[in-house]
Amino acid sequence: MTEIRGTVNGRTAKIGIVAAKFNSLVTTKLVNGALIELEKYEVAADNITTVWVPGALELSRVVKKLANSGKVDGVIALGAVVRGETSHYELVCRETAIGLADISVNGPVPVMFGVLTTDNMDQAINRAGGKSGNKGADCASGLLEMLSVEGQI
Repeated sequence: MTEIRGTVNGRTAKIGIVAAKFNSLVTTKLVNGALIELEKYEVAADNITTVWVPGALELSRVVKKLANSGKVDGVIALGAVVRGETSHYELVCRETAIGLADISVNGPVPVMFGVLTTDNMDQAINRAGGKSGNKGADCASGLLEMLSVEGQI
């Protein structure tokens, strides 16, 4: 029996981070969490490309371009969609998730989904470095693990 388990090591990894500027109070914390985690696992600062886009719906387009560029081994998509009083929330959440999942499944590199979808700003802040951890950091270590798994297959 063969069993493959990923390790978390970033010495040679080239990582892309695409982050939405909308709700920047939260997304800046997500990006910082990802950067701290990548540094922890020895990803060189020169091997990290961070791109800012206006909002969550724009993530998929730029993630796709970066994934196809040949410049990165994997991409972390970060954003924060907070429920409002209209159905816009459901639309943005659904289309962002579908777009990013499609790129991850069909694209050349893994994509980690770090888009918070919360009912209120307190929940978002808690998931961006508060009492619920930092989703950006989780995505960073998860991406390095995925790169290890894929490299062994």
